[in-house]
Amino acid sequence: MKRRIIFLLFALFATQVGSLISPAYACGCGAMIPDGQSRIGVDRETSVVRWDGRTEQIVMRFTVGGNAQRAAWIMPVPGRATVELGDGDLFDELRELTRPERKTRSHFWPRSGDWPFSSGMSDGAGAPAAGAAPSVGVVGREQLGDFDVARLTASDPDALKNWLESNGFQLPDRLATEVKPYVDQQWEYVAVRLAPRGGQGKVLRGDLDPLKIRFDSDRLVYPMRLSRMARTPQSLGLYVLADHRMEPATRIGGSAPKVTFAGTIEPKAGPLADLADGKPVFLTAIDQEFPEPGRIDADHELRATPKDTPYRRTVYRNELLTVGDGIPVWLLTVGAAVAAIAATAYALTLRRLRRAAGPTA
Repeated sequence: MKRRIIFLLFALFATQVGSLISPAYACGCGAMIPDGQSRIGVDRETSVVRWDGRTEQIVMRFTVGGNAQRAAWIMPVPGRATVELGDGDLFDELRELTRPERKTRSHFWPRSGDWPFSSGMSDGAGAPAAGAAPSVGVVGREQLGDFDVARLTASDPDALKNWLESNGFQLPDRLATEVKPYVDQQWEYVAVRLAPRGGQGKVLRGDLDPLKIRFDSDRLVYPMRLSRMARTPQSLGLYVLADHRMEPATRIGGSAPKVTFAGTIEPKAGPLADLADGKPVFLTAIDQEFPEPGRIDADHELRATPKDTPYRRTVYRNELLTVGDGIPVWLLTVGAAVAAIAATAYALTLRRLRRAAGPTA
């Protein structure tokens, strides 16, 4: 028995060590690959999608950790794309707009935290190319902050892989297979080489500059298929700006998407107003988990819901019902009831004593 326990502990230790040195091969909507044997992980990815029925814009920001000094990221897009740096203030605006509403609700009987016990907070329930093009074409290449961005076309997945690797993007062999569906649909690609500020010896860590990608599309699609290459559970957070409330058409292999905010917003100034073209727009915030990334079988296609039903999460602060200088109502009620019972008992006792004493002379 002791030998078996030691073996199990050793196996667990080996598994944990393996998870630390394994590179992360994907994150939502694209593939993230570190150089050499280094490791990079996307702690949080937040994306803002704006679609007006003709053009789609995606602004994304990664928060990364690990020890990689360089990494590559590739994202397929259904049309010719332009790439520029995004504004980090956009995410601050959206976080402020969609934060839960806080309300207080009173309860009569004491709970944990109330005298003479301890209290808590509960979260409200959620509601609901054409012709004989070359194998790889370089559409454009530019340096944007920390990013060396290449915009590519490709009709051969192996040629795409070879071109990227010859330009410093070390990608896993599996990539050629995973991008084939995009090649068959004649999609294009945005390939990005990331390097931290400060030069040699620095690692990619913390919040990276946001990137803004724009392309023509007659449907709202969010590329996700490459995320099936990930070796760890993935989390997707989307802010969707459109004419109506939007929802994913299917789960594409993940858990049920959860709406955390839905409603019309009217940004007046700032990056959010710029993205919305200064017009009122319907904002839908969606979260989704992918416990087993290998089950992702498609890209997200989002569609309008039958009704533009607004929704905002509510966080309740439970508060004991009091009066005056914080005196619990239950204490007064119980005290009054006890006093009434005592008075009644006293009156009945007094009546019995008078009857027992009989009439006076």
